This record gives sequence, structure tokens and C-alpha cells, in this order.
Amino acid sequence: MLWPVALVVAQAGAWTTGRPAECGDPGGRAANVWERAKSPELRRYCDLVASASSKLAGTTAMAEAARDTAREADGVLPGHAAPRVLEGRALAALGKLDDALKALTDARSRDPAAFDDPLALLAWARVNARTAHPDAAAEAYRALLPRASAISAAERGSASVEAGLVAMERGAAGLDEAVAALREGLREAQDETQAVAVGALALALDRRGDVDESRALLAERVHGDPRTMLASARAKDVLAVAAGEANALAALELESSDAAGARDAWDRYLAAAPIGPWAAHARAHLASLSGKRRGR
Repeated sequence: MLWPVALVVAQAGAWTTGRPAECGDPGGRAANVWERAKSPELRRYCDLVASASSKLAGTTAMAEAARDTAREADGVLPGHAAPRVLEGRALAALGKLDDALKALTDARSRDPAAFDDPLALLAWARVNARTAHPDAAAEAYRALLPRASAISAAERGSASVEAGLVAMERGAAGLDEAVAALREGLREAQDETQAVAVGALALALDRRGDVDESRALLAERVHGDPRTMLASARAKDVLAVAAGEANALAALELESSDAAGARDAWDRYLAAAPIGPWAAHARAHLASLSGKRRGR
């Protein structure tokens, strides 16, 4: 149950400030209300929420501490969404995706505005994508991208690439959305994420029938064996929202330099998704490669 003093500043959209509504706005009228209220439980709760949030802003090694701090905050002032959001984000960072999904779902049930915070919405999108809930993930990414300026450049790039990969899972109906997100991702992405963006955009273009543009992009931007890049921890993290696509990216990129490797990658893609929306596309590429082999 909400504490009566929390009702003074409860308002939609407060999550966009990075602070939950019950903790108010530092230096503003709400903060003065809390000061007058002299609620030790609320002060302790807000300190713990801030501490958990700061731990999540650091390295993954702080995720366990952030989880514990968020749980402590929930015990001090039960019923609010913020601790469960922070716990869910921490659990996601720890790779405990099912538990993260439960925590984030509970947070939204406590407060429909819980995901107004872009970092919370990004966690919700990723957890849904990685636990095989593509529709919920797509909806979350769609809501996130217009507000992505509130997160870091690296996260913006990753979010756009992930959104494009998730959109492609819808088949042909998602291609225009995927191409738009992946173009944005290519502009924003950093490190190995940019290489994933190149491969994913080329794949989306090829699937849409824009074969010449796809080939030109690969010729300009891909150098060396793509499998090395796709095996990096960062690339795997981005591709986790659509893990099966890693083989399709590798296959398409290898076609011009390693036909045998491309055939192997397409075979592995089809073994994992024999009746998926892009199975026919993969088989067409395999047939083309087999035709070239017979021709030689």
C-alpha cells in the first residue's frame, strides 16, 4: 500500500526523470514536502533506490549488489514499482531472465507508468525478446526508440539493432520496420555492435528484395571472416534477442568469399528454424550456392 505522503507527488511520467514519483524531484516542491514530512522510512527507501540505480550504472559486477539493495528497498516501503524494476534490471544483467521477467511484470502491475523510464523499458524489451515473447518485445522496442535520446549512445545503437532483429522475426510484414531501425542502428552503433548492424541490415535488405543494395553494403563494410566478429561477447549479447539470426548473418556475408562456409551456415540456420518465416529465403540461397558449385 502507498504511504499517504506519497500521494502528494504521485504523477504519471515521473519515471522519465530517473526517480520514482514517491521520491520527488530533488530541490523541487516535492522534495520540500518530503523534508517536512520527516518520514525516516521514505528517506531510507529513496536512498536505497538511488543506491541500486547507481550500482546498475556501473559494471555488471555490481548487478548482484543492486539486486540485493533493490530488495531491501522493497522491504522498507513495500508496494512501489521502482524496487521491482531495479531488481528486474539487475536479474537481467545476471542472466536470470525468467526471474527478471517476473520482477518486471510485477513492477508494471504495481504501476502502469513503471516503464516510462527508458532504461526500464529497454530491460523489458530485452527480457521479453530473450525469453521468446517477440510480440511484447517488439511493442517495447517500438515505444523505446522515439525516447532513446535519454540513454547512452552505445545503448541507443544496440537498442536500434535489437529492434530491427526482433522486427524481422515477424517475417515480410516486419521488414520495413526492421530496415528503418537497422539503418538508425548502423549510424549509432559502436564496437562489434556496428558489425552486427551491417550484417543485419544487409540481411533485411536481401530478404526485402533489395539485393544490389545489400551486396554493396557488404562489399563496402565487411572485411575478413564474419564468424570471428559474431563470436565476440558483445555481438552475442546483441544477437541474443534473435539468436538464430547469427547463422543467417554469417551465411550471407560468407557467400562472396567462402561458399562452403556459407552453405554450412545456411544449413545450421535451417536446422534451427526449418519452418520459420525465412526458411524459404534460406533454401533459395542454398540452392543458388549449390548451382554455382555444379557450374564450376
